Amino acid sequence: MSIQIAPETAHSTTTFGERVAKVLPSIASNVGLAEQERKVPDANVAALRDAGFFKAFQPKRFGGLEVGAEVYGPAVVDIASACASTAWASGLLAQHSHMIALMSDELQHEIWDDDSTALVSSSVAPLGKGTPVDGGVRLSGRFSWSSGCDHATWAILGFLRPDPIVDGALATHFAIVPRSDYAIHDDWFVAGLNGTGSKTLLVDDVFVPEHRIESQIGLMTGLSKGFGSNDGEIFHTHFAHWFAMGFSAVSVGIARKFLEVYSDKVSTRVRAYTGANVGTTAPAYMRLAESHHQVRAAYATLSADWSAFTQKARSRVLPTIEEDLYWRSNQAYATKMAIEAVDRLFTASGGSAWFQHNEMQRLWRDSKMTGAHTYSDYDIAAQTLGRSLLGLPRDAAGF
Repeated sequence: MSIQIAPETAHSTTTFGERVAKVLPSIASNVGLAEQERKVPDANVAALRDAGFFKAFQPKRFGGLEVGAEVYGPAVVDIASACASTAWASGLLAQHSHMIALMSDELQHEIWDDDSTALVSSSVAPLGKGTPVDGGVRLSGRFSWSSGCDHATWAILGFLRPDPIVDGALATHFAIVPRSDYAIHDDWFVAGLNGTGSKTLLVDDVFVPEHRIESQIGLMTGLSKGFGSNDGEIFHTHFAHWFAMGFSAVSVGIARKFLEVYSDKVSTRVRAYTGANVGTTAPAYMRLAESHHQVRAAYATLSADWSAFTQKARSRVLPTIEEDLYWRSNQAYATKMAIEAVDRLFTASGGSAWFQHNEMQRLWRDSKMTGAHTYSDYDIAAQTLGRSLLGLPRDAAGF
């Protein structure tokens, strides 16, 4: 049973989505391999590269497509319905291009001049230590959760240092380092999103020149080194929502797939002890109806925000604080709804759903993992939004 939750995109935006759609069967066929290898299979990355997926947010001057968020988001949902791990890791690899396009022009040329297909992974929490030296910093540290790092030739790594934008207070900065400057430590042994390959990067006293360093605050306020270096409309904004939009899209994609799998299962499921047809019982189809409504609502929320992202960028005016709060909390809430929709159905799917060969248990595990990211923490998002709605100052401890 196929459940449609998204309207067809406009004719002018179908090319990108159609190219991605053509590779979804091959991506879905590699789900087991992604679990086994604990990273996105090489074939999946190659298929998405051929489809132009990684070009979505890359500047046109480097061969990119500069598509809007309302075009890109549905494609991530579709990929997640085929393989959540591939969507999560590949989405981040694609989304990082938007961030790089706001950094120094010298860095952009350094990454993409010789290889316009170069991919960049990240570990953006300020876990590293940057020691100031002439012309930059010497960076060391263990940088965890670098999704898709096996397929990247550069990495964006977080560390703290004084930021003149905030009068010299310590603030998060990002160092962008080439693959030759870090080692990948394979510690990705997890219960969900196994195939993202979100391993730890090890950096030992590496020199990072100033043109490869960017302030997070600068990226949020239009004061980054490369702001305005690309004239494309999608780059006239800050990086945060474009960087993180894939998290909630993956969660909704998983939930959409679970609706289909549950519908197929429950329509033929017969209770072992009574012989009753489960699909004709009220609890089964009522659970399906409620989860269906939640997934549609989550998608509609994200779809509206994706359009708003692009429209705001086209206005060449940075988002307001209120818009930032709503968009950030909406993404966390959409993830919360998607997880609840999956939970409701999984708990009613019987003991067979727990077998390792059953698609349901994998989808459930992956769904739970989408809520584990800091950006998806609805408790924090709700606190931040709630304080704003009451006119209270923002809590600095909230992210």
